[in-house]
Amino acid sequence: MYTLFYYPRNASLAPHFVLKALNVPYQLELVDRKKLMQKSAQYVQMNPTGRIPTLVDDDFILFESAAICLYLCEKHPNGHLIPTEPQAKAEFYQWLMYLTTTLQNELMVYYYPERHTQSAIMYDDIVNTQQSRIRECLELLNRYIGEKVYMVNEQFTVCDCYMFMLCIWADELKNPPLSFKNLNRYLKGLAKHPAIKAVCDNEQTDLCAYK
Repeated sequence: MYTLFYYPRNASLAPHFVLKALNVPYQLELVDRKKLMQKSAQYVQMNPTGRIPTLVDDDFILFESAAICLYLCEKHPNGHLIPTEPQAKAEFYQWLMYLTTTLQNELMVYYYPERHTQSAIMYDDIVNTQQSRIRECLELLNRYIGEKVYMVNEQFTVCDCYMFMLCIWADELKNPPLSFKNLNRYLKGLAKHPAIKAVCDNEQTDLCAYK
């Protein structure tokens, strides 16, 4: 059985969606960020980055959210969470990389400005700059989504899991994802997916805004 070390609304959310969508046996192990348990000696021995999530599969340990998602999908190909046709698969990787290396990175800078300057007076400037940078990312995604139901190949994939996670993170911005017409429709559709609904209920993440 898989064990996912997680904390609600953290980067463990996408792998949690994937586990639920694959309908495989798993258990959750809470890593209490409020007590900085992700920095504890016991946890760091398992995950040297001191970050969440971590996946344990028997004696195999894996960290980094996207890597966990891909590992699970490749172990369970019948779940069809990664396209198989070459061009659709390439497009899948393109958008997954964009979400992980661009949008997620911009959100991390927004939420943790203190990690990017030694001067506290710069925090507000960084946050304001990030609002603009994230808006540009969301504008691009809004154009791409258009009338699509899912991000790639008209099938529910890891990209949708990752997208929903990041959009939840971005819901407090001046221009949140739901303020964009196409993203609003797309995200409200995803919120009805059984895996999304079940996991958000489990992690006590309110989806009222997505109704």
